[in-house]
Amino acid sequence: MFSPFLKPCPCILLFLLFTLFYTSTEAYDPLDPNGNITIKWDIISWTQDGYVAVVTLNNYQQYRHISPPGWSLGWTWAKKEVIWNIVGGQTTEQGDCSRFKSSPPPHCCKKDPTVVDLLPGTPYNQQIANCCRGGVLSSLAQDPTNAVSAFQVSVGSSGTTNKTVKLPQNFTLKAPGPGYTCGPAKIVKPTKFRTPDKRRVTQAHMTWNVTCTYSQFLAQKTPTCCVSLSAFYNETVVPCPTCSCGCQGNSPQSGSCVDPSAPHLASVVSSLGKNGITPLVRCTSHMCPIRVHWHVKLNYKEYWRVKVTVTNFNYRMNYSDWNLVIQHPNFDNLTQLFSFNYDSISPYGTINDTAMLWGVKFYNDFLMQAGPLGNAQSELLFRKDKSTFTFDKGWAFPRKVYFNGDNCVMPPPDAYPWSPNSAAKQQVSFLALTIAFSVAFVLHAYA
Repeated sequence: MFSPFLKPCPCILLFLLFTLFYTSTEAYDPLDPNGNITIKWDIISWTQDGYVAVVTLNNYQQYRHISPPGWSLGWTWAKKEVIWNIVGGQTTEQGDCSRFKSSPPPHCCKKDPTVVDLLPGTPYNQQIANCCRGGVLSSLAQDPTNAVSAFQVSVGSSGTTNKTVKLPQNFTLKAPGPGYTCGPAKIVKPTKFRTPDKRRVTQAHMTWNVTCTYSQFLAQKTPTCCVSLSAFYNETVVPCPTCSCGCQGNSPQSGSCVDPSAPHLASVVSSLGKNGITPLVRCTSHMCPIRVHWHVKLNYKEYWRVKVTVTNFNYRMNYSDWNLVIQHPNFDNLTQLFSFNYDSISPYGTINDTAMLWGVKFYNDFLMQAGPLGNAQSELLFRKDKSTFTFDKGWAFPRKVYFNGDNCVMPPPDAYPWSPNSAAKQQVSFLALTIAFSVAFVLHAYA
């Protein structure tokens, strides 16, 4: 029983507010619980002072990919290893190789090398399978054949047997910026390889794996996309929440905000590199590089139609091979899709409420920089399930939206367009009443 003599601690109010507004930023993604990038290191032969290994990056993430300028992989050697040669990749620095008198010298003598993929068009004698795509990795659902990247490395000054080789440590993966956290290398069962004629199987002398998982919070401190809503039955267009990705006067992007009416806009945009990581966004109330708009367009007797528009407000980047992940209970009745590709993602087994959408190759898979062409759109036709379908209480709008694997900021539920036949909309939301009541309660208790 609550005692009137006990005064509540202000930390209770802080905890309440934190739990109301906190958004999980853990690496675990409930829509892709097994998503990760696994680095596999296969020793395929021994040399006089070390070994030759094939290093493979496998992207097991359903909808998160690595875009240009691509991945970079780093680690720390356990002993005094050097890289004599590398095929299908290159290190960013050679380091100090003065202790070696051989010609040519080692490719890299750094204690902590960083390897990047080679670019398309690399001569064939410098390639191996699955290399030379500029570090770009497709997501597993979009293009599984291009969700893998590899390079071959010849390591010296290391052990020459399974018992003397020491595993590298402190693996790092940038794609191309931060966001991935890599675990320690673990020895696993040696990989088996099948010859092209499929009549013989060989295996690696030694194999170890490194698992890297993604965290949106580590990748950037603020969100990168937001969602706006509208419907044919309501004149109200619900915009992205104000300051979804930062505010114009108080955010990391505040100095990178472009007024589209400024006369110098063309010269600013023309001087920008297309592969910049830091966004240069159009000045908006939400300050997001990407906005996804969901519009309930038409209502038929047996079907209903939705229009989805993705708009790029980033003047610094073209989004190649972009994708959307949308969660809505009616995706199990999706009948037709226009100008987007579709794949069902079922993280909960038999429940089909999550869809992955992406552009059609050579048509709209390339989301241009901010401007007249910086958008892509499609329409979705759903069949009605009479047992669940309704326009009331925001049912027609998505529960979650992801762009390129990042969770987008949704409008608050009490701001959704209400259907005309629903009850009058409350002017004060339940959340606002809860906060106001809590503040009043604490002030009264300490009065």
